[in-house]
Amino acid sequence: MRFACILKKNHLKSFLKFIIFLFLFVVLTAITQIGGLVLLLGIFISKFWKTEFKFKKSVLFIFFYLLTTLFVVPIIAPFFGREKIQNTTKIKPTNYMTILLNRNYVCAELNQLLAKTQQDLDGTAIEIRYLDANFPFLNKFPLLPHLSHNDGKKLDLSLVYQTKDGRISTKQKSVSGYGVFEVPKANEYNQINACFKKGFFQYDYSKYMTFGKINKDLIFSEKGTKKLIKSLLKNKALGKLFIEPHLKHRLKVSNPKIRYHGCSAVRHDDHIHIQT
Repeated sequence: MRFACILKKNHLKSFLKFIIFLFLFVVLTAITQIGGLVLLLGIFISKFWKTEFKFKKSVLFIFFYLLTTLFVVPIIAPFFGREKIQNTTKIKPTNYMTILLNRNYVCAELNQLLAKTQQDLDGTAIEIRYLDANFPFLNKFPLLPHLSHNDGKKLDLSLVYQTKDGRISTKQKSVSGYGVFEVPKANEYNQINACFKKGFFQYDYSKYMTFGKINKDLIFSEKGTKKLIKSLLKNKALGKLFIEPHLKHRLKVSNPKIRYHGCSAVRHDDHIHIQT
């Protein structure tokens, strides 16, 4: 009886370990695309590496994840039609977690679009600060929580902000770059409320994705954001640009490529979405 009890406990322990592993595999795959596979690699190597030390599996995972993300993935991604966004003095991630999570991959055409936009912005203080792009591999692989960032052709850009004395700033108002909205003024059409009335309650869910609000003294730069949008629109490769209707009206930007993304997405008065 005692042996059966011990056996039952061991089975339960093994089952719980499997559930934890499965959970980690799914989460790591969902947020990084390659994390689940690297987890498997770390566990496999851990079994054959007899040296024991504290947090052995965790250390192996972190080591192989960084090695894969920084050196292996950029070499393989072009075979899937993707490449890293080319960082320059004017093209930078809003948050470097975008790079560590492999969410900074685009098609070559989109990289060229950014380079041409950067050239048009030369001589200004405006920088192109990018948010989520796409994963490095496989079309249709979802980049959560986005609905369409799954083919290398989509990219989110931060709005432009300025200080109280009117100087263009390269900083943002949230850690992630998402979730701090430039809300409609009293005389502007409120698409957000219109979507809420239709039952699309997810429309402002990005407010839960800020990971902390910062630089609260910054002011939305109408002039800077308008200049960025106009520079983007000069590119023939640009297919669509999404921004909330009240900002389109406020900035007085009009172009067939500026579209409304629909209530089934999330609001776009905290970032600009572009695609080729």
